[in-house]
Amino acid sequence: MKEVSFLNPEFFWLFLLLPAAVAWHFWKRKQSATLKISSVRGFKAEKSLLAKLKPYLFVLRLLALSALIVAMARPRKVDISSQTKSTKGVDIVMAIDVSGSMLAKDLKPNRMEALKKVAANFVDGRPNDRIGIVVYAAEAYTKTPVTSDKGIVQDAIRGIRYDNVLQDGTGIGMGLTTAVNRLKDSKAKSKVIILLTDGVNNSGFIEPETASQIAKEYGIKVYTVGIGTNGDAMSPYAYAPNGGFLFRMMPVEIDVNLLQTIAKNTGGKYFRANNNSKLESIYNEINKLETTEIQELKFYDYDEKFRPFVWIAGILLLLEFGLRNTVYRSFI
Repeated sequence: MKEVSFLNPEFFWLFLLLPAAVAWHFWKRKQSATLKISSVRGFKAEKSLLAKLKPYLFVLRLLALSALIVAMARPRKVDISSQTKSTKGVDIVMAIDVSGSMLAKDLKPNRMEALKKVAANFVDGRPNDRIGIVVYAAEAYTKTPVTSDKGIVQDAIRGIRYDNVLQDGTGIGMGLTTAVNRLKDSKAKSKVIILLTDGVNNSGFIEPETASQIAKEYGIKVYTVGIGTNGDAMSPYAYAPNGGFLFRMMPVEIDVNLLQTIAKNTGGKYFRANNNSKLESIYNEINKLETTEIQELKFYDYDEKFRPFVWIAGILLLLEFGLRNTVYRSFI
């Protein structure tokens, strides 16, 4: 973008001298010699246009002085461009529980859709980091590897749903181990897993505690999020004849102690999201905890604009001097 600036704006104070110059001009004219006679009838004559314009020669001098003041203030156009780059980035993997219980309606419209919205906003807020997505139920797989292409990550989040690709259940150890595999070779300053679940570990052949120890060995920090209201929630329990789900009130069971242990072992933190706003605030807090150092380089291209004002001042002074000593030389 281009903007006009002045290198020496203090010279604008010289404009205060202009009223004094005007006052001095009129005072000096009053001090000129006078001749008193009884009648000037014989001297009266119609003044020509040039004669009428002579008093305005002083205006040319004032304009020239004004142009010189502006020139000394050094006006210039500045073209500012900036370039940002991540100097110390963060690699993040979101390990998301996609078991059937994530369709519970204690969060609106359900846990899974509420999470997808918040996760998408979280990705938008991390433009300089690499992010990957792991989904798990009884099993786990990588939906997208760690990448800086936010479009791919957003497509992966939009595509998260409950289906028959994974056996139903909650294999927290499976999800965490798969996420660790995505980050173990990362060279990033900080490696982070956001592990979200709404249940109790009941599937998989890798224990969550073992997976957390592996994460710790690779220097990976795990933030655990338990999602679900306190008490009962309208949850799916069977298929309806039309292929949909039947819902009823069921108790919400989250292994808080396990999630707290995983977070503590890896230097992370445990959170509980019992409603939509709390879930959003959790991701906002994680966003603040894991900051990325950004280096911004600014480039300034200066286009000096004082020269035209110098030319204007010079032309005006030459014009005033020339007129006063040629055309107006004989005028009284």
